[in-house]
Amino acid sequence: MIPAPTRPAQPDAGPARWQALWRDAVRDPRELLAILGLEGLAPRLSAAAAAQFPLRVPRGFVARMRRGDPHDPLLRQVLPLDDEDRLVPGFGTDAVGDGAARGATGVIHKYDGRALLVATGSCAIHCRYCFRRHFPYAAETAAAGRWREAIDYLRDDTSIHEVLLSGGDPLSLATGRLAELADGLRDIAHLRRLRLHTRLPIVLPERVDEGLLAWLRALPWPVVVVVHANHPAEIDADVAAALRRLREAGATVLNQAVLLRGVNDDAAVLAALSERLVEAGALPYYLHQLDRVAGAAHFEVDDARALEIHARMQATLPGYLVPRLVREVAGAPAKSPLHPPDV
Repeated sequence: MIPAPTRPAQPDAGPARWQALWRDAVRDPRELLAILGLEGLAPRLSAAAAAQFPLRVPRGFVARMRRGDPHDPLLRQVLPLDDEDRLVPGFGTDAVGDGAARGATGVIHKYDGRALLVATGSCAIHCRYCFRRHFPYAAETAAAGRWREAIDYLRDDTSIHEVLLSGGDPLSLATGRLAELADGLRDIAHLRRLRLHTRLPIVLPERVDEGLLAWLRALPWPVVVVVHANHPAEIDADVAAALRRLREAGATVLNQAVLLRGVNDDAAVLAALSERLVEAGALPYYLHQLDRVAGAAHFEVDDARALEIHARMQATLPGYLVPRLVREVAGAPAKSPLHPPDV
């Protein structure tokens, strides 16, 4: 059972600005094309892909896209095109083995010492390469039953020292809901760290408001916030300020990116991303090879090209700005680094 809160939970005082911006997201692919002057792309839209995994993109993120450019790297990440309709062998609905690692409702327990809570199925943006685009969120969300089953699981397994909040996106929850979860975790003596995996500070930087920062400062554990930016054009002045605010609230801020064909499969682009991140106080953490989820095969970069790109980054950047090139393999005890064939 969740214990009584150790401090009174402060409910959100009405909808916050970020929630209003969330509700105003672009959801119609044709509207997105009209905003960008790209109506000519309409014949390539996939109604099936948009029905299975609907478009959602905040207008502030749209504003960072290049008008009139059908190859814009930010647009490519969100637009449901007919490329997604191809059935490609090896691409399935559970690319990373989440189902086999289920520990309890909304708990994914793959690695020693840490467990992941699927805090919500909601995201502010729907990325077309999302490895959980087919995940059964309706049945497998930790918030079901006010977190009780998930928290009981974490309490009973004393080997778990770190909890990861993921989803969906945990920061899509109102701050009061996050506080409710944290109150449930407070009496777990073996918990040492809390980690949040989130794209909201990148796509909706208004989410990093004073209420969220106050919640972070009050947490009893060290906090790591892992954000997700794939291209330097995603990091404008507002995003950089949001990342700095997270640092100033005491969080360690890291970034993970996905290597995506036609988006960031270029060493100079990724080097520019690393530079922008560190200027805003976030360190590059992982560069993931694509998880082979159905609908995303057109984003795949082959391993030889990935290794070439990574080697060029190593040759031009200081080591702390070079993310680890990894792949998630279902059933493996950790992320698997990619190495040249002769290593």
